[in-house]
Amino acid sequence: MTTLEIVVIAVVVAFGLLALGGALLNRRRKEASSPQFDAALERVNHDLAAAHAADNGWEPTRVTESARRAFAEQRPDVSVQALELVQVIDPPGTDEDKAIFRVQSADGVHRLTLGRHGDHWHFDRLD
Repeated sequence: MTTLEIVVIAVVVAFGLLALGGALLNRRRKEASSPQFDAALERVNHDLAAAHAADNGWEPTRVTESARRAFAEQRPDVSVQALELVQVIDPPGTDEDKAIFRVQSADGVHRLTLGRHGDHWHFDRLD
């Protein structure tokens, strides 16, 4: 083995170790910040849905009350602890509008979808 080959092998090994170390540190950093990122993303989604709903003339109180009523009809034995608008689907017109809520109850987290017909919000789906 020549000196040049030894130097090339040493450089390749050094770069390999640096790349591996960098990848490990990056993964640890992502794992450490994941809960904060997820919480921030959830908050941004909520704020965006609320802004979109307000921008399109939806009455937030009316939609929220419709969601509470729809959940109570589907799960009369379970009370709502928290209700949060997380997504607005608003194609042209009003008959295909959807409002999707995250419902926290004593038995877990649910996804409630309301549909719209004219000015009336109605139950569409509960996951």
